[in-house]
Amino acid sequence: MSERLPPAIFLMGPTAAGKTDLALELARVLPCDLISVDSALIYRDMDIGTAKPDKATLAEFPHRLIDIRDPAESYSAAEFRSDALAEMAEITARGRIPLLVGGTMLYYKALREGLADMPAADAEVRAALEQQAQEQGLESLHAELQAVDPESAARIHPNDPQRLIRALEVYRVSGLSMTEHRQRQAQHNIDSSTTAGHGFPYTVANIAIAPAERSVLHARIEQRFVQMLEQGLIDEVERLHQRSDLHAGLPSIRAVGYRQVWEYLDGTATKEEMQKRGIVATRQLAKRQFTWLRSWENLHWLDSLSCDNLSRALKYLASVSILK
Repeated sequence: MSERLPPAIFLMGPTAAGKTDLALELARVLPCDLISVDSALIYRDMDIGTAKPDKATLAEFPHRLIDIRDPAESYSAAEFRSDALAEMAEITARGRIPLLVGGTMLYYKALREGLADMPAADAEVRAALEQQAQEQGLESLHAELQAVDPESAARIHPNDPQRLIRALEVYRVSGLSMTEHRQRQAQHNIDSSTTAGHGFPYTVANIAIAPAERSVLHARIEQRFVQMLEQGLIDEVERLHQRSDLHAGLPSIRAVGYRQVWEYLDGTATKEEMQKRGIVATRQLAKRQFTWLRSWENLHWLDSLSCDNLSRALKYLASVSILK
């Protein structure tokens, strides 16, 4: 790793793996400031279902990029990259180490590699696509995307209206598929890195934490979801459900746990079905996170069940020259 770049730590892992606990341990012994990398923690009034650190914890260990959006608002990976880079620069300027913790792997990837320069949203095109979805169904959007951008169609679930509409919007506005935009950006990043000597301006230590046995994580996920229900998750979602400006298609309400409770409040699922679906959806999220992590380079793994993860993490950070 280059000595001339300031240090940063990425602490990643699947949901319910113990990322926050380890981050707090590190922050107690290192000059670190925490930055949340979580697409659900950005929302205000969504605390229980996101496993947001409590007020006492946040008072002692402030997390940047938590509670920065209302649930009615959207937040893109590009916005995260811009915000995170600004926070990291401010932390570094004070002689401290940015410690980024969370499980939204797309955010990490966007931060490290940059994003394709996609065209801005077009209200008229988007309205036409939303009308098509209502009249012909999401399958028609997915079929159209398959024809113009098979790579994106393979990546985007047929029942994901937000991403389907965005991918088709990009194509209709620019005449280029989302895949083509990304390929151009990747080449641009290579060229820029060659010219400047580096791309992402930090020396990063990549740490991932998870139980070595997947069955342990599955048990943790089930236990935590049940605890969320006991802590008042249904009441929390009920308050959101009562707002006239929120609906099931918003990114905030589509978050794991919230979507299933919303369906229960809409009367399309029983309480038992809601709980089962919430646990299954959370396990599926963890599986997707593992898929991202398996392809991450220079990743140092820790076992959630080990009793000495702090010392192991510190030893690793010293070995990659993050600690002086």
